[in-house]
Amino acid sequence: MVDSPFTFTLSMSEIIPSRVDNHIERRLSDLQGQFNDQAAFDKMLSTEDQLLYEVYEVKRPEIEGEMLLGVSIVHPGKVGNEFFMTKGHFHSVLETSEIYYCIRGEGYMVMETPEGETSVALLTPGKILYVPPRWAHRSVCTSRLEDLVTFFIYPANAGHDYGTIEQIGFRKLVVDGVNGPEIIDNPRYK
Repeated sequence: MVDSPFTFTLSMSEIIPSRVDNHIERRLSDLQGQFNDQAAFDKMLSTEDQLLYEVYEVKRPEIEGEMLLGVSIVHPGKVGNEFFMTKGHFHSVLETSEIYYCIRGEGYMVMETPEGETSVALLTPGKILYVPPRWAHRSVCTSRLEDLVTFFIYPANAGHDYGTIEQIGFRKLVVDGVNGPEIIDNPRYK
């Protein structure tokens, strides 16, 4: 089957693409064990299973040669002193990369390789981030009142490995420090 080219719009005021094939919502309960302060997590979860982030995808066949794309929205908030974040993942096909374009808000992309190399990149509107192959990545919203909104694109056959991060976590955390966001070592890293 030969596919036809297509277009869609991404209004900077609306931020949700005009074409959406899949909408994913991740709530606090979906990040069980990922935040450093388990007591703060349990207390928050006991009152509300808050929406932390959403993903709007333009789906394509998950085969080599295709590209998946969409918009990720991480809402502002904290568990203890740690900012809301995405689950984070490696790609199942480890040798694939991903590109992010920050549309709105402020935050960080926390990244690391299986070998232990780490990097944390600031995300601000207009900034483009290239995540190389082999790098796990997680978006963190440090805006107080505004969503962190990014457009992403990656090879459709890349897949997602959430399990590794669920088991061992990330080596770095982004917390609300005395003078604003701080990058610290994860004391619970396994």
